[in-house]
Amino acid sequence: MSTSCFRSGLLTLLLLTAATVGLVQPASAATTAGARYVALGDSYSSGVGAGSYLSDSGSCQRSSKAYPSLWAAANAPASFAFTACSGATTSTVKSGQLAPLNSSTTLVSVTAGGNDVGFANVMQTCVLQSEATCVNAVNNAVAQVNGTLPGSLSSLYGAIRSRAPQARVVVLGYPRFYQLNGSCIAGLSETERTAINRGGDALNAMLAKQAANAGFTYSSVVDEFTGHEICSGNAWLHSVTVPVSNSYHPTAAGHSGGYLPAFRSVA
Repeated sequence: MSTSCFRSGLLTLLLLTAATVGLVQPASAATTAGARYVALGDSYSSGVGAGSYLSDSGSCQRSSKAYPSLWAAANAPASFAFTACSGATTSTVKSGQLAPLNSSTTLVSVTAGGNDVGFANVMQTCVLQSEATCVNAVNNAVAQVNGTLPGSLSSLYGAIRSRAPQARVVVLGYPRFYQLNGSCIAGLSETERTAINRGGDALNAMLAKQAANAGFTYSSVVDEFTGHEICSGNAWLHSVTVPVSNSYHPTAAGHSGGYLPAFRSVA
């Protein structure tokens, strides 16, 4: 066998081996040059709590420090539409945010579901009322997660796929709020914090399930926020604060150190 044939055969063998173990993968549409990116969702995508709100975003509070803005700034996509809005539900994302999607869209990110199950009301209840009332509010939210939310997510995800059939769609979850037995010496009880974390875990599990059903990619942010929860001593989440709307939302560091890496790893 000639040297050139031997080298050619060896190269072929190496490429086949690499492909077999997943080392060689085709580039997704989202990672190629000229990505066309649309960022959808609620306040966890718009960037409430991160500051530096865009002047044209009004009450939606879209931030230049939110993970969609950071990703776009770092990757210079061919187009970038940022329609995420504070307070959005799956229904209002579907009815009010999907206009930029089309057959040329290559990348979509979305957070939605927390407002559908009354996240803000649960936290208000836990801060202002008794431990038992807090736990009951979490249980009611989990019942909605398992009851009505799957259909709402399926409807939204179907609408996204219909409008952007070629896009890679990334569904991002929510952080776990509390580090248990952490540095907090006041505020909610450990029982309440445990219940709230359990509710968040249930919500994230449902998002992951419905994303898989739709053929979308789910990206958890729990690992990224581990060690940066409330009561960790180095929180990337606001606790109860002023303005109240920032409470229980990621800080700018939470977007750059938490959400952005979770998104970037799968986009």
